[in-house]
Amino acid sequence: MATLSPYIYSADARKQADFYVSVFSGEIISIQSYGDLPGMDESKKHLVMHLELQALGLRFFLADAGADASNRGMGMDLALTFKDEEEARTIYDGLAVDGDVIMPYDRMFWGTMLGRVRDRYGVMWQVATET
Repeated sequence: MATLSPYIYSADARKQADFYVSVFSGEIISIQSYGDLPGMDESKKHLVMHLELQALGLRFFLADAGADASNRGMGMDLALTFKDEEEARTIYDGLAVDGDVIMPYDRMFWGTMLGRVRDRYGVMWQVATET
């Protein structure tokens, strides 16, 4: 058995994690900075090496990646599926704040609700309900 946890590279992992905490009602479990490493260059000590966020019964990881963070993972969406339609809508609406709606949250011909959004940090999400 395995678990799959998204690892999101960011231009500002702390700020992005705070956004997800607010949207998902989550909690930052731990943060390790490059300053925790011995002999690290002073200019990089503030950067996040590894951040763990727990939300929605899932574990997300984030790390600072510098200027090229927005180009990572462009061929992938993170898909969240909910039993409750209103919870899904709340999450979708939260992710859409200052983001780009790719596909409005709406009923699909197969019966579920589904929406697709690029959040303010460039991460693509699909938010859906179970059938």
